[in-house]
Amino acid sequence: MQVADAFSSSYAQARGRFLAAAAKAGLAVTSYPHPLPGRDGESLALDVVRDGAPDADKLLIVSSACHGVEGYCGSGVQVFALHDEALRAQCAAAGVALLYLHAINPYGFSHTRRVTHENVDLNRNFQDFSQPLPVNQAYGKLQELLLPDSWPPGPMNVLALAWYIASHGMKAFQTALTSGQYEFADGLFYGGVAPAWSNLALRQVLREHAAGVRQLAWIDLHTGLGPCGHGERGYAGKSSDQAGLARARAWWSGDGATPVTSLDDGSSVSAPLQGLMWLAAYDECPEAEITAMAIEFGTLPALKVVQALRAEQWLNRHPLADATQAAQIKKDLRDAFYVDTLDWKEKIVSQSRAAMLQAFGGHDLAKLCK
Repeated sequence: MQVADAFSSSYAQARGRFLAAAAKAGLAVTSYPHPLPGRDGESLALDVVRDGAPDADKLLIVSSACHGVEGYCGSGVQVFALHDEALRAQCAAAGVALLYLHAINPYGFSHTRRVTHENVDLNRNFQDFSQPLPVNQAYGKLQELLLPDSWPPGPMNVLALAWYIASHGMKAFQTALTSGQYEFADGLFYGGVAPAWSNLALRQVLREHAAGVRQLAWIDLHTGLGPCGHGERGYAGKSSDQAGLARARAWWSGDGATPVTSLDDGSSVSAPLQGLMWLAAYDECPEAEITAMAIEFGTLPALKVVQALRAEQWLNRHPLADATQAAQIKKDLRDAFYVDTLDWKEKIVSQSRAAMLQAFGGHDLAKLCK
C-alpha cells in the first residue's frame, strides 16, 4: 500500500478504509456504537481489531483519535499497518498480538473537534470522580481572555494575552491552559465531572480484549506539539511505575536517537497533565505488566495551534456563526493537527512503524532502517 492511500479526508472515509483493511487481512471487527451521529449523519463507533493469536500473552495496543481531530494521523498509521504484511509477520513471529483501537473519540474525529460530544478533553477525564476534582486557578484567570465574545479577537485581547505570556512565560501559560480544568464546562481542556462515553467504552474494550494478558504495551498516537513531522516519544504510564518507565526507555529510546521523555521530569514538550487516559490500563488490567507510550507528532508552531483551538471553542459557543467563518475555523483546526502532505505522512508512518516493532524489545532502530 502507498502511504498516501492510508490517510483519509473525513472520519467516514477513515472508518471505511480501516474496516476494509481489516476485512482484507481476514480480521474480525468489534464495534462499540456511539449514541450520536457524525457530521454527515454517518454512524459513529469505536472499532477494535485484534491481529494475532487470541491467547497471546503479549499484546500491543495502537490507538487513535483520543483527541478526535488527531484521528486523521492515527487512522492513517493503523490502516497502513493492517496492510503491512512484513510488520504483521514480525509481530506474529515474536508472539505479539496487535490490538487496534480506531477512533476512541469518533464524535470529535467526525465533527472536527478535539474534544468529545460532552466537550470533554478525554485525556483529562480519567479521574476518580468520587473525590474532589483538581482546581486549576491559573486557567480560571484566563478563561474570559481565551474565549472572548467575538472572533477574531480584538486588539486589546491580543495585547492582553501577549502580556500574560510575556509576564508569566510560555511554559507557565502552557501549563495553565493545557494541564486540565474541571470548572468551566464550555472552556478549553475541560476534564468533565463524570466519565465521558469514550472513557466508558475504552474501559470496556480493555476488559474484553486485554483480560489475562501478561504483558501489555500501548502506543497512543497524537498530534499538535513539537517540530513539524517529529514524533516525540513520551512515557504514558504511572509516575510511580518506575519499572514501566525503564522498560519504555529500553524499548523505544533507540540508544538515545529517539529518547523517551516524561511529564514528571520536565523533559516532555507537553506540560504536566492530569486525568490521563492511559492510566485506565492499570485499573482494567491489574495483572498485566504495563508499558505505555504516547507519540506526539508536530504540526504547526504552538501559538498557531492554540489560536486554532480558541477559535473552534468560540465557534462551539456560538453555533449560529457565519457559515463561511465556521468552515474556515474548522479547516484551521484540522490543519493545526494534520499536515496533509506526503512528506509529513511518510514521516509519521515510518516513526510509528519503528515504534511498533521496537515494542517488547523486539528490534533495534538500525535494523529497521535497512
